[in-house]
Amino acid sequence: MSTSSTLTTPPDASPRERAADAVRRFGPGLAVVVVGVAISYVISSTVPAISALTIAVVLGAIARNVGLLGGWALPGTSLATKKLLRVGVVFLGLQLAVSQILGLDPGILLVVLLTVSCTFAGTVFLGRKIGASRGTTLLVATGFSICGASAAAAMDAVSDSEEEDLATAVALVTIFGGLAIFVLPALQAPLGLPDTSYGVWSGASVHEVAQVVAAASAAGPTALAVATVVKLTRVVLLAPLIAGYSVVRRRRERGSVQEGKRPPLVPLFVLGFIAMVALRSVNVLPTGVLDGAHVLTTLLLAGALFGLGTSVHLASLIRTGGRAVLLGAGSTLIAACISLLGIALFT
Repeated sequence: MSTSSTLTTPPDASPRERAADAVRRFGPGLAVVVVGVAISYVISSTVPAISALTIAVVLGAIARNVGLLGGWALPGTSLATKKLLRVGVVFLGLQLAVSQILGLDPGILLVVLLTVSCTFAGTVFLGRKIGASRGTTLLVATGFSICGASAAAAMDAVSDSEEEDLATAVALVTIFGGLAIFVLPALQAPLGLPDTSYGVWSGASVHEVAQVVAAASAAGPTALAVATVVKLTRVVLLAPLIAGYSVVRRRRERGSVQEGKRPPLVPLFVLGFIAMVALRSVNVLPTGVLDGAHVLTTLLLAGALFGLGTSVHLASLIRTGGRAVLLGAGSTLIAACISLLGIALFT
């Protein structure tokens, strides 16, 4: 994802002059991001069913589209989107230990792998069939199969998608994940799902972590505990998915005029994510540190998505909205149906 926030100081400028220029260019936008994150976190703490990430991107979009922010803020908000995202994804790794995955029943692990792979592949296929843009299709496939907005934003960082594609994907995560909070609990009894199976279904099919918690908590603590672990197991698949995409993209661009600009084999922030999972898995970090890291992760990703929200152009989204909504609906149905089928067959 590109940003136009480059320094314009002369090459012979002193370090103090460069710092002053950076503050002038980026400071106002970064200050707005800090305020937006604070508001998002307070609202989310008051209404836990709504993710701070969702609130942040909505606030950013509102601020931009009602004219509260002008060009003076965009260099800073663009910088926040690019930099905070990578750091946030790294710390996201501290939310999952390998022992949690190994503690799951093999049948549940198979449900997770089947749901993620079929949702990603099925969404890509559907996007091609209905004529959705390649960038939107890729980001929706990633976000809906893994962990919502943060996964879509992480894929955006290594792909050639446009800011509009990411904004569309995040909006779809918000819409369809929000619907799942109400639809899935209403279907538990008609489908005859015990609490454990319902927890697997929620964790395997709903997009954001906060949305999973909201949907699963309606069935009680057993469903919530299972759903959380299943969801975090999906999160850990973010690393191999992005690494795999990077490999495919490098091969596709081999020998092209852009060969010198090919993405790294494995992006550094993905390696950082894996390192954090390993650190969490050896169980050397106290609970207080892990709790603090969870809050930090939320703040970092909220900052990145607030910045993303300021790049949203509602008029453009409305013009391209029909195919995108169809793509989001189809991807949601694929995840829900495949996971439900997997539960029936393997658990």
